[in-house]
Amino acid sequence: MKQYNVGVVGATGMVGQRFISLLENHPWFRLTTLAASSRSAGKTYEEAVGNRWAMKTSMPEAVKNMVVLDATADIQKIAKAVDFVFCAVDMKKEEIRALEEAYAKAECPVISNNSAHRSTPDVPMIVPEINAGHAEIIDFQRKRFGTKRGFIAVKSNCSLQSYVPALHPLMDFGVTKVLACTYQAISGAGKTFETWPEMIDNVIPYIGGEEEKSEQEPLKIWGSIQDGKIVPVSSPAITTQCLRVPVSDGHTAAVFVSFENKPTKEEILTRWKTFAGEPQKLNLPSAPKQFLHYFTEDNRPQANLDRNLEQGMAVSIGRLREDSQYDYKFVCLSHNTLRGAAGGAVLLAELLAAKGYLD
Repeated sequence: MKQYNVGVVGATGMVGQRFISLLENHPWFRLTTLAASSRSAGKTYEEAVGNRWAMKTSMPEAVKNMVVLDATADIQKIAKAVDFVFCAVDMKKEEIRALEEAYAKAECPVISNNSAHRSTPDVPMIVPEINAGHAEIIDFQRKRFGTKRGFIAVKSNCSLQSYVPALHPLMDFGVTKVLACTYQAISGAGKTFETWPEMIDNVIPYIGGEEEKSEQEPLKIWGSIQDGKIVPVSSPAITTQCLRVPVSDGHTAAVFVSFENKPTKEEILTRWKTFAGEPQKLNLPSAPKQFLHYFTEDNRPQANLDRNLEQGMAVSIGRLREDSQYDYKFVCLSHNTLRGAAGGAVLLAELLAAKGYLD
C-alpha cells in the first residue's frame, strides 16, 4: 500500500489527540499537517495543547514542533499538502457542514468524526464491518460537488457502535424492535475526571442529541443506495435512552431485541463468533482479528477490563438470555474514542484507501 500524507483538522481536541496517537507509526498514513481554530494557529502543537493533552500515552515527539494551521483560513494550503484529512472540529453544525464541503471542493477527501453530514443523503456513514458498500455513493457525491478527488465520508455516532454491530449479524432473522439503554463514558464529552469533577459519583440521565442519533443512524447504516441517495430502512423500530456515567472510556449498552423468526441462543452465539466484515477480509491495519467477542461470565463485559480488547477496536458482548417482554436481551461494550471515534475513522480511511477512493 502506498503512503498517504494526512492532516488532522481539529487537532487540539480530545478526538484530534486520539487521531494523532493512532497515526504515530501507522503503516499507510503519515501525519504531516495539523489544523485547529485561529486561537491555536501559528503555535507549535505542544504550545497549542498546553496542559490539555488527555491521552494516557505521551504526545508523539514528531508533532510537538509542528506549527498548527488555521482550519478555516488555510484550507487551500492544507488541501495541497495532504492526500486527505481527518476532521474532528468543535463548531456549530452548520459551520462544520460548510467547512467539510470547502475541503471536499478543494479536492481534499474528508473522513469526518463529526455529526454534521451524517444525514446528508449522498454522504456515506460507514461502520466498515457492516456497510462498506455504501462507499459507492461517493461517485454520486463527487458529481454533485463537481470534484475528481474530493468527498466527505463520516463515521456514525459512538453511542451505537456497541449494539449495532451485535445486531447486524442477526438482521436476517427479521429484527422487529430494539430497546437500547447506553451508559456512556465522559471522554465522549471530551472530558476527563480532572476537567469534570462533578461527574465523580454521579449519573446524568441526558446527553443532548444522543438518543435521536442512536435511533435514526442505524436505519441509514442498514439502508440502500437508490438513485444517488442512501435510503434508510424503515425497520426495526429502535428506542433508546442515553446516560452519562462516571467511566473514563467505554460505552456500555443494555440491549433488548425481538425478531420475526426467533433464533435459538446457539444460533445467535454462532453468528457472533463467525461474523467478519470487509476489514477482516482485507486484513486492514486497524481491524480487529475478531470483531465480536462473547463473554460467558455473568459479570462481563466490563469497561475497565474489556474496553481495550484488540487495541480498542473490538466489540464485547455478554449476558445473552431470553426476556419476558422481548425475545432476548444482552449487554455490549465498545471503546468510544477508539472504535467509536478516531479508531473507527482511521479504519474507515483504511477501507477507502484499499478500495482506491483516496488515490
